[in-house]
Amino acid sequence: MRILYGVNGEGMGHATRSELVISSLIEEHEVKIIASGAAYKFLSQIFDTCQEVFGPSFAMDQGEIQRWASFTGTLSSARQQLPGTVRDWMTMVDEWKPDVAVSDFEPLTGFYARLSRTPLVCVDNIHMIDRCHHDREITDGAAQDFELAKAVTRAMVPKAGDYVIPTFFYPEVCRGRTTLVPSILRREILAAKPTRGEHLVVYSGGGEDLINTLRNAPLPVHLYGMRDGDEVGTTDGAIEYRPRSIDGFLEDLVTSRGVITGGGFSLLSEAVYLGKPTLAMPLKGQFEQLMNARYLEREGYGTCALSIDEAALDRFLDGLDEFHDRLGNYSQDGNREALEVITRTVEAAAEDSRRDRARARREARKAPR
Repeated sequence: MRILYGVNGEGMGHATRSELVISSLIEEHEVKIIASGAAYKFLSQIFDTCQEVFGPSFAMDQGEIQRWASFTGTLSSARQQLPGTVRDWMTMVDEWKPDVAVSDFEPLTGFYARLSRTPLVCVDNIHMIDRCHHDREITDGAAQDFELAKAVTRAMVPKAGDYVIPTFFYPEVCRGRTTLVPSILRREILAAKPTRGEHLVVYSGGGEDLINTLRNAPLPVHLYGMRDGDEVGTTDGAIEYRPRSIDGFLEDLVTSRGVITGGGFSLLSEAVYLGKPTLAMPLKGQFEQLMNARYLEREGYGTCALSIDEAALDRFLDGLDEFHDRLGNYSQDGNREALEVITRTVEAAAEDSRRDRARARREARKAPR
C-alpha cells in the first residue's frame, strides 16, 4: 500500500510524533512524506522519501499570537513560494498515486486528497478542538479564540474520512469517525526511569514576570529557553539558567519534582506519562494551549495559570503531593495502542476506497451503452 504522509512544520511536536507513526507504517507499506519548516529538517534526516513543501507560520509579540500578522505574513510568503512548490509537489504525487493520505495538520495533503478523491486520515491532537465537546469551564473567557481555532482547524484539513487524536484527556466526542488514543511519546520518554527529585524544571519563553516569580521559589529552578550567551550557567536567586540541550533537559525533566511550561501538547503529554505535576501557562490567543492546560488541571495533574505570580506558583507548589498521587493512577502501554489504531484505520480507509472503486467499475460495465 502507498501512503502519502503530510506533516505540519510549526514546532517539533508534529514531527516527533509523525516520525514514530511513519516508522511503524513503513514496516509494511511504502510511505512518501511531505513536510515544511522544522518538520522537514528533522524528518529528512531520517527518511529519504521526505520532500519539502510550503507551510504556514505564526507571528508572535510578547507571548501572544498576532492573528493578522500571522495571516498577512503567511500570505506574503505563499505568493512567493507556493506556486512552484505546489507544481513540484503535484507532479511527484500524480506520478506516484497513493492509496491513502495521512495528515498531521498539513493542509496540502488534504488538498491533494480532495482533488484526487484519495481517502484521508487525520492524525493530530489539534482536531480535539473541533471533534470533541468542550464545556464552559474549558472555554470560559476565550469564546472568540475558541471559534477562531475551530474555523482554522476546519480550514487547514477539512473533511477527512477518519480522525485519530492522541491525547492525555478524554472529553466527549461530538463528531463521527473520531477515535481518541493515548499520546504518542518519544522513545527516550518511554525508556526513561523517572525519579522524584527536589528541583523544578522550567521550559518557557515567558517574560520578566516569570523570572521575578521564580527567583524566590522555595525549590531550585532549572530554567531553559529564556537566557543565552554569557548568562547560561549563571544563577539568579533560586534560578539556574541551563544551556539548550535535548539530553540535558530530558535528564532534568525525568528527575524533577515538577514542571513549569506553556500549554504545548507534547511536553504536557510527556510530563503526564512521567508522573510530573505541571504548571501550564498557555500562550495568549492560542486556544489549543488553553484547552490542554485546563484539561490538565481538571484531571488533577497540575494547574493552569493565565498569568504567573507568587500566588499562582504557591497554588501549584501546595498541590504537588496531590498532583503526584493523581498522576500515579495514569496508565499507558507506551505507543502500542495508538500505533495499532492508526495502522488499522489507515489500512481500512485504503481498503474501503479500493472496494468503492471496484464497485464503481462493475456498475459502469453494467450500465447500458
